[in-house]
Amino acid sequence: MTNVTLNITDANGKAAGSVEAPVEIFGIEQDVVRAHVPLVHQVVVAQLAAARQGTHAVKNRARISGGGKKPWKQKGTGRARQGSIRAPQFAGGAVVHGPVPRDYSQRTPKKMKAAALRYVLSDRFNAGRVHVVDFGVNETPSTKTAKAALSVVDNRFTTVVVSRENINEWLSVRNLTYVHVLFADQLNTYDVVTAEDVVFTKEGFEAFVAAKTAVKEA
Repeated sequence: MTNVTLNITDANGKAAGSVEAPVEIFGIEQDVVRAHVPLVHQVVVAQLAAARQGTHAVKNRARISGGGKKPWKQKGTGRARQGSIRAPQFAGGAVVHGPVPRDYSQRTPKKMKAAALRYVLSDRFNAGRVHVVDFGVNETPSTKTAKAALSVVDNRFTTVVVSRENINEWLSVRNLTYVHVLFADQLNTYDVVTAEDVVFTKEGFEAFVAAKTAVKEA
């Protein structure tokens, strides 16, 4: 299969060449993407579930101090019999069937996660929302320069993907309110789904494609 082409823009928003992208990652047809929306949904739900701490907890009767004495005698008072003021029906008493610490993570096979990422990247590419940008940031980080380079996204919420060597680019975009920046090996389905646009630096794009190609060859 032939590869698809992504245009590269420079720090001034002008065309600065193009780069080829694997069709199996960025060129899946929209009808195929729509058919796999349930897969993408399952992966996103699993990712959000895995992010939950699961440390919520309430006290049951065994964990509340006091209440060891019977509040009144069993018979003769005219009131219902009670064994402890820490029973759930009393103010300050225990909670019935309350949340306890638990692990919310779900088992998601690697192939499912990889497939979901391909589908959402193709979806953004089909909508013209995947870009490769040369930020023009050299020795010194510059948010002003990075903001000008991101004029292609018109202030839409954007996931910016940089390589591990793109530290100055990372520093340049991290304070922009409409940007979520991460490294190429961190790109995931959720961060593509929640972004209107996906912007790769040239090095970030090369690192991402190289990693995915290496996985396929292995």
